[in-house]
Amino acid sequence: MDSAALPSLIPLLDGVDRWGELLPLLPVLVSLELILSADNAIALAAIARSQKDPERERQALNLGIAMAFVLRIGLILMAQWVLAFRPIQLLASAYLLWLVYQHLHEKWLGGGIELQDQGADDSADGSFLRTVMALAFTDLAFSIDSVAAAVAISDQLILVVTGALIGVIALRFTSGLFVRWLAIFPRLETAGFLAVAFVGIKLLVTLIWLGLRVPEWFTLATVIVLLIWGFSEKSFPTAEET
Repeated sequence: MDSAALPSLIPLLDGVDRWGELLPLLPVLVSLELILSADNAIALAAIARSQKDPERERQALNLGIAMAFVLRIGLILMAQWVLAFRPIQLLASAYLLWLVYQHLHEKWLGGGIELQDQGADDSADGSFLRTVMALAFTDLAFSIDSVAAAVAISDQLILVVTGALIGVIALRFTSGLFVRWLAIFPRLETAGFLAVAFVGIKLLVTLIWLGLRVPEWFTLATVIVLLIWGFSEKSFPTAEET
């Protein structure tokens, strides 16, 4: 979820077609992006953390989110076609729900399924590339949910692209924080994937019931409750884990 997904912002930004009108709103947009990208950021942090090396995690986040920005721009340029082509939204929903299944299967059923460790013979470079691609496409799946509102905010492409840039910068910042927090708060990763499940189910439901719109307060409340639960238990990692 990001700030473009909130209909209450559209009246605020409607008609903002010049930089002088946009600049006073940037602090608001940045703050909202930092708060509302939490569900996306936890999922990306969990994917990056599978590299089990801080330097490779940072590199994966940098490359994956840079690729995500390019994909967001492509999504904005093709917004009308994407929104009219329901199978793409269905694929985004299925991908998010698959990520949740994969996490729960590994955590609670011991299935040993991992996005990046699919075999002992896999090379480190192959694992790193899969991580980068997973980061980019996970963000793209999240972006499907808000691209319509982002385009509705302004008919000026440069301003819409600026909003996307703010979003990915905020996402990189919050993802980096969550990589560290996942080692401290054991429930946080599961809370993040439950938020991913919520986004995936919401996409699926809106595809089945055309015209249905989930209230923004319900979306915000759900994410906040999950985050509170995620931060409710704290552990103290050893030097090897940090």
